[in-house]
Amino acid sequence: MTATTTYRERLYVTWWIWPLPLLAAALLAAEVHMGFPGVRSWLPYVVLLPLTVLLIVRMGSTKVEVADGELRAGDAHIPLELLGEVEIIAQENRRRTMGPDLDPAAHVVHRGWVKPLVRVRVNDPEDPTPYWVISTRHPERLAAAIRS
Repeated sequence: MTATTTYRERLYVTWWIWPLPLLAAALLAAEVHMGFPGVRSWLPYVVLLPLTVLLIVRMGSTKVEVADGELRAGDAHIPLELLGEVEIIAQENRRRTMGPDLDPAAHVVHRGWVKPLVRVRVNDPEDPTPYWVISTRHPERLAAAIRS
């Protein structure tokens, strides 16, 4: 059985988010460094900086995929035959879509550093989720993959 993938994207953390957590880890390591001589002075740098990089990569990486007849966003997945209208949210409507117009029962895979959004209606009468809102860097390609 072959896997058919029509769309795949990873939503990694952008470069401008990295400096603040790395600076915080370096400052914490420097605090420990000032208090201990010898081996214990450089050990916090060796532990904290790679650990911070690992946490940024693991927590800031989300997969959005249309494959094998399913839409997968984050840890959730839904068959394409249960999906209805696909809407690309315009940049000027983004704040309203994620704010006052957002249904609390909606499934949201939102990353603040990825501006474009796609809203996909769920047509399953047994599913309490009315729609999914997904951040994507390529909204037209994702919408086309869901529709096809």
